Amino acid sequence: MESRIERSICVEPLAGFSNAREDLISKLPEVLISQILSYLPTKDIVRTSVLSKRWKSIWLLIPGLHLDSCEFPDYNTFVDFMNDFLFSSREPKSCLNKLKLSIQKDETDPSCVTLWTDFVARGKLTHLDVEFGGRLLMRVYWELMPLSLYTCKTLLHLRLYRVLLRKFDPRVDSLPRLKTLCLEENVYPNEASLESLISSCPVLEDLTIVRADDNVRNNSGLVVDAPRLKYLTFNNEKSKSKTISNLGSLVKVNILGPFNISSVVGCSKEQMAHNFLAGISTVRYLIVSEDMMELIYSYLKVDSLPQFCNLSCLKASVWLSSFDFLDILPKLLESCPNLKFIVLDTTCIVNRTKAMVERRVSPVPKCLLSSLEFVEIKNRISVDDGALEVARYFVENSMNLKKLVLGLASSFLRLRLANRAVLKDLLALPRRSSMCQIEVFNALNGRALCYRKNKKTGRVGRIF
Repeated sequence: MESRIERSICVEPLAGFSNAREDLISKLPEVLISQILSYLPTKDIVRTSVLSKRWKSIWLLIPGLHLDSCEFPDYNTFVDFMNDFLFSSREPKSCLNKLKLSIQKDETDPSCVTLWTDFVARGKLTHLDVEFGGRLLMRVYWELMPLSLYTCKTLLHLRLYRVLLRKFDPRVDSLPRLKTLCLEENVYPNEASLESLISSCPVLEDLTIVRADDNVRNNSGLVVDAPRLKYLTFNNEKSKSKTISNLGSLVKVNILGPFNISSVVGCSKEQMAHNFLAGISTVRYLIVSEDMMELIYSYLKVDSLPQFCNLSCLKASVWLSSFDFLDILPKLLESCPNLKFIVLDTTCIVNRTKAMVERRVSPVPKCLLSSLEFVEIKNRISVDDGALEVARYFVENSMNLKKLVLGLASSFLRLRLANRAVLKDLLALPRRSSMCQIEVFNALNGRALCYRKNKKTGRVGRIF
């Protein structure tokens, strides 16, 4: 490897010049060399330290490094390197401000990550990412984060994956500059410690919480209090209750996977759901999982949703066999008066019924009369033509719709001639918006299915 690097930085002289090989890159300014090195893998960056005395420490000028224990012959070798690396980073010329540690270890390997994290947290780091990788890595090998991490004054970005967090004093202004906090499958002493960590970041703008099934002891509820938060992601969030407060600056909320809200002492499930929905009602972009749609469906049985007046884009995963989506669609849209884009990812679909026909003459939500411009409906499993009924609802009622994109399972058209007829009827349907275009594609492979209307016969046919 060393000889390959050496050849890459030395050039043969042109005819008429000295026969001596000349190292041209070493004559470049250190700032420029460090920028060149930043495009190399970390292990190759470190190897340049053996080229010469000048190169011995020049790699310390690299602002960001990713150190992965799997790239070393064994874990003990990685430990020795990390200890030397951290000692070298004490030098005044070190420019390190971004560090990612990817750890995979066995039961006999030493526990050093806590000490390493404590060391870098006392420095001038702005970005820190610590992860214990490998899906089979047992929790017993995870390590506890040091208290110094909670009081780092320079951190802007922090990601922790599969680590143990401890209790700390919530009165301390822990991370005064932190803007991005990503917490994935960690273990917390209790919900209060997680809440304290979030609330102790006064300028936090981006928060991601990914839960494991049992990673919070005494899991009673979660309160998110971050006045400057713009981006919020919940994944596998199963706390009994979730309270969102002081989040008037929210721009995007992403709710993935299982999601649960239950009653607590003195507050019903419906009231807890209302409080959560009201807490995120200022968002502009909302993504919700099937579980969240189930929660919305249950809530709409007893009350109307809070008004999402700023919402411009809604993406929802819908399991239509679990409830009749067209029962709640008008009510859902009524709470989004300024919606422009909606994307529905359906896993199953419903039969057309008389109730659906009746719903078509029900009051049309405001957004369909004014703001809605784009609709996309994806249906990957062919059961019947319920997805087409949802598409029909939008085509018949949207005054300013510009495009409706319909993704259907290939078997929907291949196996059922009746379904193909229904699809042709949809494409031939008079559209309330004169600008509306309908595109159909295979939801599994993205291949377009093209149709057009014959000007002479008025029939719609497929173009192969």
